[in-house]
Amino acid sequence: MALGRRNREQEQTLWVATEKLAAAPRHVFYERLNRLLTEAGFDKWLETRCRRYYSQDGRPSIPPGVFFRMVFIGYFENIDSQRGIAWRCSDSLSLKAFLGYAPHQETPDHSSLTRIRNRLPEPVFDEVFQMVLRIVETHGLLDGRTMGVDSTTLEANAAMKAIVRRDTNEDWTNYLKRLAAEDGVPAETKPELIRYDKKRNKKGKKKVSNDDWTSPADPDARITRMKDGTTNLAYKAEHVVDLKTEVIVSATIHHADQADSATITSSVAKAQENLDQTEAKPEIAKVTADKGYHKLDVLVACETLTHSPIKTYIPEADNRWNRCWDDKTAAQERSLPTQS
Repeated sequence: MALGRRNREQEQTLWVATEKLAAAPRHVFYERLNRLLTEAGFDKWLETRCRRYYSQDGRPSIPPGVFFRMVFIGYFENIDSQRGIAWRCSDSLSLKAFLGYAPHQETPDHSSLTRIRNRLPEPVFDEVFQMVLRIVETHGLLDGRTMGVDSTTLEANAAMKAIVRRDTNEDWTNYLKRLAAEDGVPAETKPELIRYDKKRNKKGKKKVSNDDWTSPADPDARITRMKDGTTNLAYKAEHVVDLKTEVIVSATIHHADQADSATITSSVAKAQENLDQTEAKPEIAKVTADKGYHKLDVLVACETLTHSPIKTYIPEADNRWNRCWDDKTAAQERSLPTQS
């Protein structure tokens, strides 16, 4: 076999017949998923649900079914940006087929995804999640009785360098200049400010609190320590997963500075709300989580989330002091070894 050589200069063709376009191998997963969505009437239901948010006149927009399929692709392909999703869909023939586009057609741009995301309210996303959960339950992939809860931090699309004071609206540079002037330290240039800031850090005076600082670009983001030890503006994503079938029953976003014990009850309640929208309406009976979620109030609060008390499996953190149970009799009964 002779050595092939790559064409370094290639003349552009005026047109190409559709039957001569390169064909990609079938993607069995996306073909099967499209079949399931079609059987459930996903696109027809979604277009009816979203019609109120669109004008009755003008050029037809991108179908809602295409938008949510691209969101699915972002999840399945582990792509965390709309630009990445748009590029991946335009580059793959199998994903074009999943979206319902011919090989020669252009897929939606990332700016179109942004417009649709801003157009649709949050309840629509919740209802789509619940409908997918109903499809999952129809095919016997949902148990709904034993749940696992865990969270992670997601870095926000905002820079720490751009944070400002809540009271004076000063940025970090002007804030340091004011502090240096109050201390009588000459610090006008950037190197002088850095040295002054380092001295403050050694004295334990350098504190960046969410009560004092915010991001103008993303006011909902919170300053927190990430898993890798860095400090960034971020959110906390918390998932409730069916431990028997590994189906995500709830995915909620919280402020990054909220403790795990402060959000577990709302996440489990949201999971039960989603389960109530399915045909079987299973009731959560058991919840397990790591020791970061352990709190006596959480054990008590799980009694009222469903009609039957939820049994919790949450290990207690190591404590060298003996706990005082004088005024916590109800919590002591729920903190037995079989439940912790």
